[in-house]
Amino acid sequence: MSRAETAAAPVVRASRFWWTFGLFRSELGTTFRRWRTLALLAVLAGVPVLIGVAVKIETSGGSGVGGGGPEGGGPAFIAQITNNGLFLVFTALAATLPFFLPMSVGVIAGDAVAGEANAGTLRYLLVAPAGRTRLLLTKYATTMTFCVVATLVVAVSALVTGAILFPLGDLTTISGTTIGFGEGLGRAFLIAVVVALSLVGIAALGLFVSTLTNSGIAAMATTVGLLITVQILDQIPQLHAIQPYFFSHYWLSFADLMREPVYWTELVKNLELQALYAAVFGSAAWARFTAKDITA
Repeated sequence: MSRAETAAAPVVRASRFWWTFGLFRSELGTTFRRWRTLALLAVLAGVPVLIGVAVKIETSGGSGVGGGGPEGGGPAFIAQITNNGLFLVFTALAATLPFFLPMSVGVIAGDAVAGEANAGTLRYLLVAPAGRTRLLLTKYATTMTFCVVATLVVAVSALVTGAILFPLGDLTTISGTTIGFGEGLGRAFLIAVVVALSLVGIAALGLFVSTLTNSGIAAMATTVGLLITVQILDQIPQLHAIQPYFFSHYWLSFADLMREPVYWTELVKNLELQALYAAVFGSAAWARFTAKDITA
């Protein structure tokens, strides 16, 4: 390499970095300006409000909120909402994680590549110095950003609703011990992070499906259909041998963060499983996309 090429290398790297950052920023802007995305976030924000209002009306009627023992996840949380509004955060995440959150992620991921191909803009996004690998990574990063934003929308909406409708204070864990409100708030944040990371697998799967077709609607429908199918299969007792390999099997393990001490076994299994799905389907998406004949 000549002296001129050596001197120019840092400039080229910096140019590529800022170009990639600009592409990522553009993808974020495009994704979060769509009415579909805003509608999904609005629905997710409305779920904690509906749960909180329903619990408030039920308890105001004097009948109370029953169900859920100390070993449960969502039911145990919902039984504690009237005592502490912070439990609405845990309940809302437990209610949205099995379907609403992953469905929203599936819609965004499924449309990531196929939507561009259907709109006829994919070819223009592949101009130098973008490249297929960089574009695919940007699409996945955008989808993961949506995972974080969607999870935070649910958590913040639940926290605000819980603070308005119910008292706040020290929390009683699932194990029966008491922790301070500050620590409980920290655990709520940690739970939100775990929930967002639990969506890594479905995001990679949706992105892979999106590379298989030029129809955004078909990709979104297929991803959501796979989500529903896996959820159904995960409830059939005869399939217990393969259920631990379903991406959704350990989703509700985040409830173990509300135990004292915290049970880490299933939490770690969940994160490892999500990483495996991200590696397998991310690699499959890359292999398919880099060899894809772009005609639109």
